[in-house]
Amino acid sequence: MHAQFVLFDGFDPLDVIAPYEVLHAAGGITGGAVTVELVTAEGAREVPSGTPPLSLRATGALDPARADVVVLPGAAGRIPTGDTGEGAGEEEQPDTIPAILGRTLETGLPALLKEALEREDTLVATVCGGSLIPAMAGLLQGRPATTHHLGMDLLESTGARPVAARVVDDGDLVTGAAVTSGLDVALHLLEREVGPQVAQAVESLFAYERRGGVWSRRDPAPASAG
Repeated sequence: MHAQFVLFDGFDPLDVIAPYEVLHAAGGITGGAVTVELVTAEGAREVPSGTPPLSLRATGALDPARADVVVLPGAAGRIPTGDTGEGAGEEEQPDTIPAILGRTLETGLPALLKEALEREDTLVATVCGGSLIPAMAGLLQGRPATTHHLGMDLLESTGARPVAARVVDDGDLVTGAAVTSGLDVALHLLEREVGPQVAQAVESLFAYERRGGVWSRRDPAPASAG
């Protein structure tokens, strides 16, 4: 399983590093059956995170035809709290998370995500606000997904179907909630795509117990009471 982690200017470092380390560890446990790579829509470059001065170097370009899994982080920045009274809402200020995520729509990333979602053999996974990027690009219409709890209204406004769960599995789309959900998303991907023994081995190595549940469209609906 080859996973490409997508970087963009202002990305949240923990959204990348946590799941990256999980999948990298799985690669060691499986003798290289899981591989990871840092990419951007534009190709190899140094990418500044939203937590300066930290940056990461992407070594290649996002290629949905080569990736089994595309992992998309959220952004790190200021959380808007309302109108500034200066003629523009805080969400429109360049250092807010919605603004940082919105700028990715001006790159080649939405087209590449569309290609990934249309491929039968490619899975898209998101962490925290990462789900808002394909959602704002109109790619999640009617699809169940989750994001950071502060972004649920924005997610719903795009036509996606918000689900209040730690991890939401909708087949070729797996989304995680708040920032630390990257660990749970990656472990779920391992369990689903590589096997529960590998996921359990990494979980034990990290001394981490998965939090919350996984909502899946494939699960049976709960029986009605009474």
